[in-house]
This record gives sequence, structure tokens and C-alpha cells, in this order.
Amino acid sequence: MELLWFYVAIVLALSDVLHTTLMWKVFNNFYIILGGLIQQSTHSTWQTWLSHEVMEAGFHFIVLSMIFLNPVIGIQAALVHFVIDVTHTILIRDMGELEHRALHFAIESLFFMLIYGL
Repeated sequence: MELLWFYVAIVLALSDVLHTTLMWKVFNNFYIILGGLIQQSTHSTWQTWLSHEVMEAGFHFIVLSMIFLNPVIGIQAALVHFVIDVTHTILIRDMGELEHRALHFAIESLFFMLIYGL
């Protein structure tokens, strides 16, 4: 139980890599069409982007809930990932892939350390 924070942070990082791989390499055409449909229905770029972030959070919720057999962990992981994505997209415009992953892992690790590491 003492390292649960670390396991959750690692699985969330792997879930993010899995999401990126699935959406941009495997289902690329579908993902672009889905984005176009969302764009047409919302008529707003920021609402389309926010819809994407919500769907990504849902993906992380499903993955982590299934792996840890605990929906509470799934909700926590999805929410912290969502908040970090929204915050860094608004505040930090230019961020490379490595910086993006490192920022997520550091903040998510601290978050889960506070919850499960104490």
C-alpha cells in the first residue's frame, strides 16, 4: 500500500502513452473525423478541445478503474490528468513531448503521494 501512489502514477503515464498511440496512430482517421463532427456541433475551437480533454479523461478513468479494480482511483486519475492538461495548455503554450510527460508525471506523482503515500 505504501507504493500505491507510484503504481497509480506509472499506470496513468502508461495510459497517456496508450491513449496517444491509439488515437494518433491506430484510429487516426476516425479521430480526425470525430474531431470534425465535434467542431461542427459546438461551433467553437475551445469547446472542441475541451470535449477532447473530457473524452481523454474518460479513457484514463476506464483504464485505471479496470487495472486497479477501483473506480475511485480512476476518477482521481482522470481528474488530476484533466486539470493538468487544461492548465498547462492555457498557461504553457510551447511544450515538447518530453517536457509534457515529465510535467504530468511529476505533478501526478505528488498528487497521488499526498493521497496514498501518507
